[in-house]
Amino acid sequence: MLDFVIDKKHDESRQGEAFAPKVFASNSFAKKFYIESYGCAMNFADSEVVASILQGKGFEITRHFEEADMIFINTCSIREKAEATVRKRLTEFRKVKKYNPALLVGVLGCMAERLKSKFIEEEKLVDIVVGPDAYRTLPGLIEEAESGQKGVNVLLSREETYGDISPIRLNSNGVTSFVSIMRGCNNMCSFCVVPFTRGRERSRDAASVIKECTDLFNEGYREVTLLGQNVDSYQWYNSKDESIVSFANLLEKVALISPLLRVRFSTSHPKDITDEVLFTIKKYENICKYIHLPVQSGSSRILQLMNRTYTREWYIAKVNRIREILPGCGLSTDSITGFCSETEEDHQQTLSLFEYCEYDLAYMYFYSERPGTLAERRFEDDVPLEVKKRRLQEVVALHRIHSLKSMEKEIGKTVKVLIEGNSKKSDADWAGRSDNNKMVVFPKSGNFHRGDYAEVVIESCTAGTLIGKIKIN
Repeated sequence: MLDFVIDKKHDESRQGEAFAPKVFASNSFAKKFYIESYGCAMNFADSEVVASILQGKGFEITRHFEEADMIFINTCSIREKAEATVRKRLTEFRKVKKYNPALLVGVLGCMAERLKSKFIEEEKLVDIVVGPDAYRTLPGLIEEAESGQKGVNVLLSREETYGDISPIRLNSNGVTSFVSIMRGCNNMCSFCVVPFTRGRERSRDAASVIKECTDLFNEGYREVTLLGQNVDSYQWYNSKDESIVSFANLLEKVALISPLLRVRFSTSHPKDITDEVLFTIKKYENICKYIHLPVQSGSSRILQLMNRTYTREWYIAKVNRIREILPGCGLSTDSITGFCSETEEDHQQTLSLFEYCEYDLAYMYFYSERPGTLAERRFEDDVPLEVKKRRLQEVVALHRIHSLKSMEKEIGKTVKVLIEGNSKKSDADWAGRSDNNKMVVFPKSGNFHRGDYAEVVIESCTAGTLIGKIKIN
């Protein structure tokens, strides 16, 4: 499951955000489209693919939905709350459609795939429903909708990777970017809807990934995040020389583009991350020492019900191995409280695992049953909501202690920061992330610019930000 695995503040600032490219030539005769994206990083990357497809057919993007001829919402189905947010947004667009009957409204992504044609029946204002593997057909579906028909294509594919499409970088800071390396998921975690909304796992050809990353570097980008539901299971067969490119091989190829290009990746399934990957990270200074390793639960019994294919002890051994090979590596996780039949003992095991791992960052949720999943079919959602929320708050409170402790460990150190832009609070300060994914804020001084690397001495911190000053040699 790929779910909010980029920096949390970064994700929250983009949640439900409209996208607009840095430069577009205006064409007063071109029909305009507007996109909002919700959910994981993959959805934001998919919106860039959609924008590229539509621009290639002569459409023009706008950041103002009021002036759009068509509005698209790229959706998430991972939790009930995510779907509720989309439904609420659709009701808001109904007001716009009231004054502009010709307006087309489309739902893209995982929620479209899950609900399919039912979406049009339930939400009368929806004209187009397109699943994650059908974006190439969107221009044709728009034509159908303009003629008064409802456009629906939710067919899943075993081959589609959009590897030949050059995404339009939307609302970009010009420094960091996502690059999708694979689609779908073969892990049938019992709580997760992703295999049903994004289909089977397939890897994008390595050459196209390297080309996209190289192009980004040549355009001035200095960091790429390789995306996939489970990047560690990436495997691409090169028919030209009959070789197989593993994820470790791909990481190395991207790192070799330039030592000035930082490389991140997300997300890793604990069962698939290998020593080969860890030693590749260790070998290259520009591969960031930061791993997102979702645990979901600290109880082996619950992990078995979740079909996570590892035990508590196995997960701890993997964490130990990461820290043995990569001392100081940043570590983050996902956790779910209140999964089916979870007892207080199971919950205490999750708390004790958090105590052991002391994650730098964690994305914590209470269980939300999703229609069509294995858990919905097999197990009873029997933990009361108030118990789920109470357990979640206990995990959150514990993690806050660890998060602050993790930040305090950096005080006095000198860290290398990639400058992403101005601080949100002051244009007099730069903001950027360290190698281990901690946000750093420091006063502007010297001849530094967005996209430069700076050596920063950390002087203080908050629970979410390191504060320092540029090192004077």
